[in-house]
Amino acid sequence: MKTHLNSIIIGLAIVLTAMTFSSAFKNRNRTNNSISVTGLGSKDFVSDLIVWNGSFIKKSETLKEAYSELDKDRESIKSYLISKKVKAESIVFSAVDIEKEFDAVYDNAGNKIKSVFTGYRLKQNIQIESNEVDNIESISRQVSELINSGIEFYSSNPQYYYTKLAELKIEMIAEATKDANIRAKKIANNAGSGVGRLKNADMGVFQIVAQNSSEEYSWGGSFNTTSKRKTATITVKLEYESE
Repeated sequence: MKTHLNSIIIGLAIVLTAMTFSSAFKNRNRTNNSISVTGLGSKDFVSDLIVWNGSFIKKSETLKEAYSELDKDRESIKSYLISKKVKAESIVFSAVDIEKEFDAVYDNAGNKIKSVFTGYRLKQNIQIESNEVDNIESISRQVSELINSGIEFYSSNPQYYYTKLAELKIEMIAEATKDANIRAKKIANNAGSGVGRLKNADMGVFQIVAQNSSEEYSWGGSFNTTSKRKTATITVKLEYESE
């Protein structure tokens, strides 16, 4: 009788142990079963801020004369820009850079003998920052008008920016999250399961490139400033539990 009872107890223990391991195995699989998806958010936009840089130069044998001539050019440039409807507060002139210039003197053998002072070279930079993007862009292309007036003016390509990037980024994250959720549901549906709770979310790199261009994306994130019309993209990686 005692032997029979022991056999029953041992049998029950084996069954209970098997059920425990089975439950643990199922729970382990349930924990490990997940769906990972990447969603994309993309927006086209037009820059609302332009920054244009230029510089002008004057040379003279005396510093006083060089300064006087540079002052005349600065006033001419400022008057020209204001006549083009550029706001005075948008025009910023830098400090004057002064450089002494020398000519090298060589002997018949081609050896440098000395340097002879030839005068002063003064340079001043100008920067225009404005929300009048189209107007400043047009002026930057008409710089030959300043050159034709006798001013030694050098122009850089305008740089284009967007002042509402924070709001744009929030919209794109929402779009990317929605896209990822749709992808997760499709994957789950095709596999005959469902989408459970969100386990993890990671935001990818934020990129800004020129619209309709072959500009390459960067692992560290691109930030185009040379094009007025741009495309911003962002990715969001989500991990859901599978039901």
